[in-house]
Amino acid sequence: MKVLLVTADGFEDSELLCPMYRLKEEGFEVDITAPEWGQVKGKKGYVVSANLSFDEVEPSAFDALYLPGGKAPDKLKYSAEVQKIVQAFDRDKRPMAAICHGPLILAKAGVLSGRKATCYWRVAEDIKAAGAIYENVPVVIDGNLVTSREPADIPFFMKEFVSMLKRAQQGE
Repeated sequence: MKVLLVTADGFEDSELLCPMYRLKEEGFEVDITAPEWGQVKGKKGYVVSANLSFDEVEPSAFDALYLPGGKAPDKLKYSAEVQKIVQAFDRDKRPMAAICHGPLILAKAGVLSGRKATCYWRVAEDIKAAGAIYENVPVVIDGNLVTSREPADIPFFMKEFVSMLKRAQQGE
């Protein structure tokens, strides 16, 4: 199973690294896409390597999508390429996960209307304005979508996302 991780400089380090390693522990292949191929730096200085630029992404080549939080989603939500990627995953009902500020990308892509979701409290009004039904709980699941609030929620968030991926892998 292949997971596409979408990010840019300013990502929340723990929200990218912990889930990425958790997914790899489960045997999932993780590709990182960013505005440009190469190094991407987190808020706290951790660096990851993007092996794809946004314009190189073929959404159909991936089984799931992951959007970490931090400052990156505030920039990425305006990217037409990122919006198209998100819309492709949503249209095909493939698993998607977003944490913290990550749901801002989902909101701007227009995939939250009428759906339950959570996010970091400071951006809750933004996802509500996009039509989401906001719930202030550690993890919210709505169909193919898993959302979470903050780094402290990662264990609960990843348990649900990994479970969703395993069900998808088994064709459920």
